[in-house]
Amino acid sequence: MSSQPNSYTDSNSQHAGGVPPQQDVPHQGLPQQAAPQGGDPSGNGHRSAPEDPARQSLLNVRAEVGKAVVGQDPTVTGMLIALLCGGHVLLEGVPGVAKTLLVRALSTALSLDTKRVQFTPDLMPGDVTGSLVYDSHSSEFTFREGPVFTNIMLADEINRTPPKTQASLLEAMEERQVSVDGVSRPLPSPFIVAATQNPVEYEGTYPLPEAQLDRFLLKLTMPLPGRAEEIEVIRRHASGFDPRNLAAAGVRPVAGAAELSAAQAAVAQVAVAPEILAYIVDVVRATRSAPSFQLGVSPRGATALLNTSKAWAWLSGRTFVTPDDVKALSLPCLRHRVGLRPEAQMDGIQVDDVLGSILASVPVPR
Repeated sequence: MSSQPNSYTDSNSQHAGGVPPQQDVPHQGLPQQAAPQGGDPSGNGHRSAPEDPARQSLLNVRAEVGKAVVGQDPTVTGMLIALLCGGHVLLEGVPGVAKTLLVRALSTALSLDTKRVQFTPDLMPGDVTGSLVYDSHSSEFTFREGPVFTNIMLADEINRTPPKTQASLLEAMEERQVSVDGVSRPLPSPFIVAATQNPVEYEGTYPLPEAQLDRFLLKLTMPLPGRAEEIEVIRRHASGFDPRNLAAAGVRPVAGAAELSAAQAAVAQVAVAPEILAYIVDVVRATRSAPSFQLGVSPRGATALLNTSKAWAWLSGRTFVTPDDVKALSLPCLRHRVGLRPEAQMDGIQVDDVLGSILASVPVPR
């Protein structure tokens, strides 16, 4: 079983940057039965994908991020899956677990532009999307782009801003554009939002509405490091590591938009058997009838689980999706799309526990 809160992890995650080219996929709380590396045990004729430069470049990204961030390999993998799927990520963790540093290191390793916005109660929608500004020289209003015009936008503490400002991101997240004064302006490609929130401090916060939560592809939890990992963090700082100077830490670009585009095209070609499609639907439908849930997963969530499973299969070196891929991504893909009943919350029931029970009860295709 995995000791990481995320439901997928690397067999070498205790070594910063250690990335084997192909990995089994352990999933939290469930028995592991990985497919052999040589091919598909179902006999459908699918084989492992040949190694290609795009995959190797993305795997190298984790090694680069590991030069700055210790012990968060599963979260880095989740961010890569989100980029492969063109989806957004909600990062949840207590202050000081390197959420901002991870995003900065990832964007550096991928040669992508990133901007950080500190969400506060007085932040206005125009501060995020941009606004019309009067130009005294031309006597006309011109559009000044906001920080959303980037590749990876870090929305720090997104639940500290009022719903009106939160809602300003909905169009950008869904349509990849910003509309101001009746004019739609496309955002750069790729574009994802990496939003953070503190899981223990709720005073002065505005919980994200279900409609916005459903637009996040994944919700990743960033744990506190283990003892050995924390010793390594302290050792690096004692040796002069400066989190504001990634170049000095040796983080360098190892991939770019071209490799990412090629990887997205390869992920689109990953095969999904009809039995796997049915399995995804069965898992999602089971959340809608679970006694502990008052809100189940929507069809958008089923599509997200499909796409992320394909991305994880491709990163693992396969051209086909297995049930283990679906199980591995179920928690980070579905945990924010369901709602517990009040009586379940009072009983101390956790969303991940209910999802784990569902995964254990839904028949797995053979």
